Amino acid sequence: MAEDRQTQLEELLAHQQHLIDTLNSVVTSQQSDINTLQQKTDRLEAKVKLLAEYMERVGEDLPHEKPPHY
Repeated sequence: MAEDRQTQLEELLAHQQHLIDTLNSVVTSQQSDINTLQQKTDRLEAKVKLLAEYMERVGEDLPHEKPPHY
């Protein structure tokens, strides 16, 4: 009886360890994706800032183009 209980606990522990390892892998992958997205966002923000500064220097809000309905 005690051996059965010990075997059940060992099986449960093995399953839980596998689940923890799987979850750790997913979290690690997600963190990598988050880091990549953050870098891309930072670069886009820098480009938008440069564009806004350029537009401010030349004194234009938007390029001079006719709207599509004209």
